[in-house]
Amino acid sequence: MAREALALDGVSGVLPSLHVSVIRRRKVIRLAFVGPTAAGLMDAHWYADHHGLPRLLSRAANATVHAYVYDPRECEQVIAYGNARRVGGDRLEYDSVELSGDEEEDDAAFTRMRASWPMGHLAYVFGLTRDELLGMSRTASSVVLALDAADAEERLERLLPSPQLFRVTPDAA
Repeated sequence: MAREALALDGVSGVLPSLHVSVIRRRKVIRLAFVGPTAAGLMDAHWYADHHGLPRLLSRAANATVHAYVYDPRECEQVIAYGNARRVGGDRLEYDSVELSGDEEEDDAAFTRMRASWPMGHLAYVFGLTRDELLGMSRTASSVVLALDAADAEERLERLLPSPQLFRVTPDAA
């Protein structure tokens, strides 16, 4: 499905790897394309316009799938997909945020304010803190899979709580 999504998004040639991270207690899975062969894909802003994977996954899993952009210097954006269609989302440019004296002087007030921003709201929906969601790529339950590796499906099955949702069938490849 990841290979099909990349083709839908116009990526050809050598494919990037897929970084899969899981927080089992909340059943949250993070997928990101990575690797030296993925020039341009590692930039967070690539995900603002390339939604092949969340569209395909939302239909296959019959669930809402979120794509997000997080650039700690510029912005954060969350886009939601259901049944392969965009069903919501929000974007925040950091330079448009006006801080009152409370947020500028008080870390706790700033943390509460960020909880209402797109990534904070998504974390709340998943039952996580903003830091837990943004730190998923560094969790122990994480693996980088080469999309053409012979053992990719086996490694994915060991990591995912419900791997049958993510198997690629021959007619979907």
